[in-house]
Amino acid sequence: DAENALGEAGITVNKNTVPRETRSPFVTSGIRVGTPALTTRGMGTAEMKTIANWMADVIFNISDSAVKEKIKKEIKELCLQFPIYKK
Repeated sequence: DAENALGEAGITVNKNTVPRETRSPFVTSGIRVGTPALTTRGMGTAEMKTIANWMADVIFNISDSAVKEKIKKEIKELCLQFPIYKK
């Protein structure tokens, strides 16, 4: 499950139904990625591309805990560059 795997890597998303989905609304077929927490920190296009690549790495290696741990560490490093509160 992409939502759980991404969460294990430190990326929060939520399951969502894709527009014009033909399956039941209780069977989610997509994920929603919110950006307000990122933009509030001052992240921009370059960081969004990096995060998208991390998401793809997790999803394409969904059972690989080493990939998730590596990305989780990289996310922490990125967040340190964009603190929520300036000193």
